[in-house]
Amino acid sequence: MEAKSLPHLLEISTEKFGDNTFLWEKKDSKYKGFTYEQTIDRVRKYASALLSIGLEKGDRVALISEGRNDWVISELAVLFCGAISVPLSVKIEEDVDLVFRLKHSGCKGLIISGNHQHKAYRIADELSQLEFMVMLDGMDYSNGKEIPDWQKLKFPVENIFNLDDLLGKGEELFRQQPEKINSISRNLQPDDYANICYTSGTTADPKGIILTHRNYLHNMLQASSMFEIPEYFTSLHILPWDHSFAHTVGIYTMMYNGASFASVKVGKTLNETLRNVPVNIKEVRPYFLLSVPALARNFRNNIEKGVREKGKIASWLFDTGLKLGYAYNQLGYDKGKGLRIIIKPLYRFFDKILFSKIQDNFGGRLKFFVGGGALLDLELQKFFYTIGLPMYQGYGLTEAAPVISSNNPTHHKLGSSGKVVPYMDLKIVDEDGNEMPVGQKGEIIVKGDNVMAGYWENEQATKETIRDGWLYTGDLGYLDKDAYLYVLGRYKSLLIGSDGEKYSPEGIEEAMVEKSAYIDQVMLHNNQNSYTTALIYPNKSSLLQWAEKNNFDPITEDGQRALLLKIQAEIDRFMPQGDFDKMFPPRWLPAASIILKEPFSEQNRMINSTMKMVRPVISEVYKDELEFLYTPEAKDICNPLNMAGILSLFSRSTE
Repeated sequence: MEAKSLPHLLEISTEKFGDNTFLWEKKDSKYKGFTYEQTIDRVRKYASALLSIGLEKGDRVALISEGRNDWVISELAVLFCGAISVPLSVKIEEDVDLVFRLKHSGCKGLIISGNHQHKAYRIADELSQLEFMVMLDGMDYSNGKEIPDWQKLKFPVENIFNLDDLLGKGEELFRQQPEKINSISRNLQPDDYANICYTSGTTADPKGIILTHRNYLHNMLQASSMFEIPEYFTSLHILPWDHSFAHTVGIYTMMYNGASFASVKVGKTLNETLRNVPVNIKEVRPYFLLSVPALARNFRNNIEKGVREKGKIASWLFDTGLKLGYAYNQLGYDKGKGLRIIIKPLYRFFDKILFSKIQDNFGGRLKFFVGGGALLDLELQKFFYTIGLPMYQGYGLTEAAPVISSNNPTHHKLGSSGKVVPYMDLKIVDEDGNEMPVGQKGEIIVKGDNVMAGYWENEQATKETIRDGWLYTGDLGYLDKDAYLYVLGRYKSLLIGSDGEKYSPEGIEEAMVEKSAYIDQVMLHNNQNSYTTALIYPNKSSLLQWAEKNNFDPITEDGQRALLLKIQAEIDRFMPQGDFDKMFPPRWLPAASIILKEPFSEQNRMINSTMKMVRPVISEVYKDELEFLYTPEAKDICNPLNMAGILSLFSRSTE
């Protein structure tokens, strides 16, 4: 790798692609481009100003902002100073969560956008190590909110800077002493720290994952070897930019290849920003998009809703086209094999008259999605593949910077997580660390230059996770005979039967939510018990519609029993003789279930920022209910606990 640090990478790319657009941003009515040359110029001025207010090599600076040009430029400016960026999720609302991350990482500075500066105002006086703040939109930014009175804080107001003022100061400093910032950035070494990433993970205790310049550069090369990214490619970054996936694949891989990417137009609220996504996709016309399962489901729902609204004929054509596509494509790598070749002309006809119109809604240039974050249902993969917008499932975790494997246009097998990236070792091992043969399940472990330096200020966790140079991912999986990786879920969240047999719950949980309109969330549980149980949060609106259609009143005892039996009927579809009886072994399906009164959410800390369930928290909160599920009374879904639960659920919805 020619570059030895991320600032060095920007310098090299600017020399090669200086006049190419790097960043696209829409502030008013249209997107405007920002070139590589303009980017590095702004970064150097910004970095010069940060040095002048006391930032030094090794210092940590937190960054809280929606994706935008100045998000990237802020992080790069911090890195040009030899400091460490601590990107934080804009979804973090609780003061205690922000304070923990800022204190734990020892942040000297905080860079924050206008939509979130009220958070800085609330916590500034609790952070004794914080020396300065940079307001990306100015201190008087309101966006319909009350402007914070910074004078009331103990935090010195003279150490709160407007970005525009800071850049003006930095421009003068860089003009006078250009070598000051250049000498620092050019002396950075590959093993210097670049980021401390706080992922909420699937445990309750957040850890600061240290990623070095080498980690990012190496994983960027690994990702680039899997996907061809010409310099004319453009992407729209929909996923949160604080995640390492967006860093490596979304920002630095594009930088390496001289390509460009756009941010979603920032709204006054998170929901308003999300509503801008479909409009911005048509405007940017991306060549690829990064995705996660929750986003994929949302895209599919919107596509199907649009088709159904066009009437019965359009729905029939769409469903027929899907069936033909599924039959022809199979798992991708084997599409059109054998007699299936005769389907091709008809499938192409449906693609031309129907699926191409859907492709136009994504800008007309979209070649593929790259999916990560969690397991993507096979049926969803088949759906997007068939409509001509393949979603290539990958696998990774922040501790690996993050890409470990991925499907891609030339090598893909739907249902798998793709081929392992080059320049990295991967093994499947048992509980004693012994390597498992091909096709055998075990824990996924990896070794390579993309593996993190460790957890910040947490030596014990680092020792437990990295052993003899191997990163123990905590994920269960196997390699097939064609060297495709299959990821089955969390190794430590396995269902464990009373006989010691193990099974991953994620696939079952996702299928139950995907296949049933009446189940919104489900967590399976079996910790060496005689049978499996479930915590279920139902879809209230679907149940209410069903009740009204069948003349049941949810407030009456008969109505409650009917609703509970309907939920049980949905579970029974996966049991022997049900619609989906061959999908999963019966012993891992729930023999008893509790109906929850509230959903798992980020607010109650039962869902993390990547929309994964935090199982230890859920198990602790519902430990009494889980204990009850192993009593004889619980096997009747119409038990008193569930009757009370369903009454509470619908009493609130009808108030």
